[in-house]
Amino acid sequence: MCAGDDKNCPEFELHHRQFKETLDRERRSFLRSSFAAAGGAAAMTAGGISLVTPKMAAAAEKHQPAQRGYHHLPANADTVHWGYFSKSLKPRVEISSGDFVTIEALTHHANDDAERMVKGDPGVESVYLWTKEKKGVNRRGAGPMDASLFGRGAGEGLGVHICTGPVFVRGAEEGDVLEVRIIDVAPRPCANPKYSGKAFGSNAAASWGFHYKDLLTEPKPREVVTIYEVDATGERNWARAVYNFTWTPQTDPSGVVHKTIDYPGVPVDHSTVKENHGILKNVRIPVRPHFGVIGLAPKEAEFVDSIPPSYTGGNIDNWRIGKGATMYYPVAVEGGLLSVGDSHASQGDSELCGTAIECSLNGTFQIILHKKADLAGTALEALDYPMLETQDEWLVHGFSFANYLSELGSGAQTEIYKKSSVDLALRDAFRKMRKFLMTTKKLTEDEAISLISLGVDFGVTQVVDGNWGVHAVIRKDIFAGGDS
Repeated sequence: MCAGDDKNCPEFELHHRQFKETLDRERRSFLRSSFAAAGGAAAMTAGGISLVTPKMAAAAEKHQPAQRGYHHLPANADTVHWGYFSKSLKPRVEISSGDFVTIEALTHHANDDAERMVKGDPGVESVYLWTKEKKGVNRRGAGPMDASLFGRGAGEGLGVHICTGPVFVRGAEEGDVLEVRIIDVAPRPCANPKYSGKAFGSNAAASWGFHYKDLLTEPKPREVVTIYEVDATGERNWARAVYNFTWTPQTDPSGVVHKTIDYPGVPVDHSTVKENHGILKNVRIPVRPHFGVIGLAPKEAEFVDSIPPSYTGGNIDNWRIGKGATMYYPVAVEGGLLSVGDSHASQGDSELCGTAIECSLNGTFQIILHKKADLAGTALEALDYPMLETQDEWLVHGFSFANYLSELGSGAQTEIYKKSSVDLALRDAFRKMRKFLMTTKKLTEDEAISLISLGVDFGVTQVVDGNWGVHAVIRKDIFAGGDS
């Protein structure tokens, strides 16, 4: 019979379902095997070209235990921090270099439709619990706990993402690099029996979107939320719009009125909005699950807004950071303190209207520690920005300010929202790609500049995260022209 990959087979649906079930059973066995040990995944890239050479992999393996561990970090009110990074957070799990960890990531937009994205799921319900007497997670953002700035709520919504973690990597110190391999990504199924086999996400065309002051039709301005359906079984690789609604003032359980989407997790009372069904007819949105936020704790401040990305990663919002990709992050604090959140079902470059399809996901990662002492003369030497490697490409991430926390002084977390531009982000991406080519490929500056103009694609990663992003992409096969 076919292996579940021949659509011409009369029993394709049955065979494909059996294949998926077998794959799910074997996934944990695979993760425990030595196949994906240090150096294994690196060898799977195009032409064997990877930032991690066999010599680097061997050096990293010296810092790993003989037996690789497997960890599971669920998302619940005890394991998440909402809207901020902090070097003082207590680790939720400790791992060794080379270990695997499955991390559950929840969308901070689940209360846009609690029936579809919260109800019946104990972990999500514990995070979103909010009554007059209690919030499951009180602090939401890096602002003051007493809401003395705007009166929105604890943390003031100065940072919005539900981040699961942090993960403490034993032996990680400032100056080291963490290699984070994304082994698997899957939607978190809806727990409401009414929507069995489905997952859902929310897209907010919000006040922070690039479009907001450039609307054509009335009413102006307006914020519009669109709910999307995703197939949680993996049988269908596209999302469809279910309905949309225009945001109306919402009163949270603490009695605060939110005229706009200004504080994360506010429950939407659907009796106050008009649901418009039958929208985006015959439109299929390609599903490419990824994590908008994977990042380490920075050292410059105690509480850091989760929205602007920086040199330790965070809210990069690049749809390429999904299954099969590898990210490299510079370590700033002991243990690295890695957190994952802002999970997306799909997003285009720019994330123009404000968000992606914000959808809860589960991800499995392998985390490799590269010690500073082993990096001299390698591609990761003095890495001071988050870098992405896929099977066929290398991507550097440029931001309006490469490290806004140090560049903009004591008011950095406010000033960054006033000073970002695509021009600055493009300049940063150019400089990083030039440095990458000169150090990694030993090109002269003139050679690098010529190659950048002819062989590097620049794209707008996002224009909604305070510190705007531009990525530079170069294909690995450009360097496959040698005689050897």
